[in-house]
Amino acid sequence: MSGGDSCGHSHAHHDISDSDKGAQFSLYLKIDKERVTCLNESVAGSGKNVFKPWEERLNTDLLVESDLDEELLFNIPFAGIVKLKGIIVVGGEDDYHPNKMRLFKNRPQMTFDDVRGQADEEFDMQPDHSGILEYSTKVARFGSIESLSIHFPSNFGADTTKIYYIGLRGDFTEMKRHGVTITTYEARANPADHKTDSFDSVNHQIF
Repeated sequence: MSGGDSCGHSHAHHDISDSDKGAQFSLYLKIDKERVTCLNESVAGSGKNVFKPWEERLNTDLLVESDLDEELLFNIPFAGIVKLKGIIVVGGEDDYHPNKMRLFKNRPQMTFDDVRGQADEEFDMQPDHSGILEYSTKVARFGSIESLSIHFPSNFGADTTKIYYIGLRGDFTEMKRHGVTITTYEARANPADHKTDSFDSVNHQIF
């Protein structure tokens, strides 16, 4: 398993002020929340609620709980390009807390069938009810992502999994827009198209 230390996580620096921590974990503002999906959530749309300000991480009124079993799968699209550096997860009490986390990059709309393969990074988790444990990603692997899928396959023994907060730390870059340029190119005749047609006709004559 990967992470900041042998336990698959790294501890947050306790000398960082709460406001500074809030600034670090502000990527939730760059999530396209209307397109966030959470598979196996017991209440439709509740998965979006865990992406909230750092100051609200201990708010237990907003949470997501799994439905049929302990698995949860988040598909998180961003409004630009993200360099992901770390994740904090505040999970449910006792056995309701997830015990593993698996990350997949740039694979939007994943299903539970899709996550059976190799993840881009995996972590063994420890119970965290205060948001003090940060799971540091391999930045080189998550340096340019447009979407992130987070799979929680199991917990510490309960029938369902609860999550109150998911905090994402990293850098954000606006997506460059080339709509005008693309339109201009599409409006021009493409000689390559004619070459392809000619080449195909020659092939048909030969064969």
